[in-house]
Amino acid sequence: MVSVGSADRYLPDTVQQAVKILVMGAFGVGKTTLVGSVSEIEPLRTEEVMTEASVGVDELAGLEGKTTTTVAMDFGRVTLSSRLVMYLFGTPGQRRFWDLWEGLAEGALGVLVLIDTRRLEDSFDVLEQLEVRGLPFAVAINQFPDSELYSEEELRGALDLLPETPIVTCDARQRTSSVDALITLVQHVSGMGAARPAGAAS
Repeated sequence: MVSVGSADRYLPDTVQQAVKILVMGAFGVGKTTLVGSVSEIEPLRTEEVMTEASVGVDELAGLEGKTTTTVAMDFGRVTLSSRLVMYLFGTPGQRRFWDLWEGLAEGALGVLVLIDTRRLEDSFDVLEQLEVRGLPFAVAINQFPDSELYSEEELRGALDLLPETPIVTCDARQRTSSVDALITLVQHVSGMGAARPAGAAS
């Protein structure tokens, strides 16, 4: 991996390929945190302070310290190698913003789905939407300090995931583990392409 500091705004001349990745998940699972932790440039954020208008609309149980929410997208960049750069688009988690997903998903290689096991049921609708849209994805379990630990088998069953869907754990605050989760997604999607028969429609 190329070591890139936050002050590096320009891509090296050796970069030959750019991929677009979505970071999705339910409200408050850590999408903005992950994009911010891995981005080598100052991330673009569209966060707004939550007001009384969100009372009864945004479920804050277990998120009592949350005071802002993404209303459009988060954007960041990660140079994975001398030849490959990744552009990250974090999506809003609330249902009322789901219409934004259509535009953000255009041209995306795949989706990293962040999940908070303390509120596992909040992720069911997100996963269903991805399956309906046919977007390839990997699941990253964001380990909060008070998260319970579950086996991969338990998580795969609870989330009704296909055997080939990758599940990894990460700490969205930590760059290394978050980048590893993104690499897992890229490898998964690349493997899907390699497994597709020659001449098959993309």
